[in-house]
Amino acid sequence: MDNLLLVNASMRGSASIGLRLADEMVTCIRHQHPHLQVTLRDLAATPLAPLSAGYATALTAFVAPHDPVFASSEALISELEGCDLLLIATPMHNFTVPAALKLWIDHVLRIHRTFIAGPEGKVGLLKDRPVYLIVSSGGYHRGARARQPDFLSAYLRHVLGTLGLQNVHFVYLEGMAVSDQARLASVTQARLELARQRWFGQLGES
Repeated sequence: MDNLLLVNASMRGSASIGLRLADEMVTCIRHQHPHLQVTLRDLAATPLAPLSAGYATALTAFVAPHDPVFASSEALISELEGCDLLLIATPMHNFTVPAALKLWIDHVLRIHRTFIAGPEGKVGLLKDRPVYLIVSSGGYHRGARARQPDFLSAYLRHVLGTLGLQNVHFVYLEGMAVSDQARLASVTQARLELARQRWFGQLGES
């Protein structure tokens, strides 16, 4: 484990409970891999530019990857290609991914670059690696307390699979807007679940 990419899609910055948990996860990995290099792609602090008409045209015109129109996309894809583990901290907005994360996806999920399309569908071109997604939601979308649908999980699993990333793990922080007690219970449960993973055993001791 040499390189970790942390993608943050929360607009709350350091106040984000999901991002704090992500930082704890990074610390646990560093205990085992002291020379770990971490790249933070903060989509809220440094928003990505919207995709342009030129970008859309270039996708269908088989423009070379090094063309300037793909500069931002190439930078993001290079971060993704260079990591041994991908960690994404994101809220659930209106039942699905926030706009900032969707834009990141649109930059990295690129035909002829990170996937190809053939007679049997789309095939990812990236090497598989572990992916952990910390998903925070104000309410509940799983189990008996669920009061809202979840279009985020299946969508992100499909997107990552299209890139070639199949080793995907979801960590859910639900009830973040319900009460302090609900937040604490959710974080505690998430730590216990992560403690079963070989990298994050120390989280269960928090």
